[in-house]
Amino acid sequence: MGVFPDFDGLGGIGDLRAVVGALLTFVLIVAVLMLIVSAIVWAIATAHGNYATASKGRTGVLVSLGAAVLAGAGVTWMNWLLNLGQQL
Repeated sequence: MGVFPDFDGLGGIGDLRAVVGALLTFVLIVAVLMLIVSAIVWAIATAHGNYATASKGRTGVLVSLGAAVLAGAGVTWMNWLLNLGQQL
């Protein structure tokens, strides 16, 4: 059975790939910046005994790690699906 995605069937697919790549880069940069800022807030708030703010900093660290993992996992999953489709 010869079922596979035809990426050349749509016009402008190269532009779409460029936009998605730029968005992925933007997401990863924001996630790293959010991780740095949240870690600093968490450390300073914990050192000064402000546990409510420390909790928000910890939440920011976890959210930024989750965003980076999901962005990377999405790319990996899509590449896996494309390779699987080419093998069929």
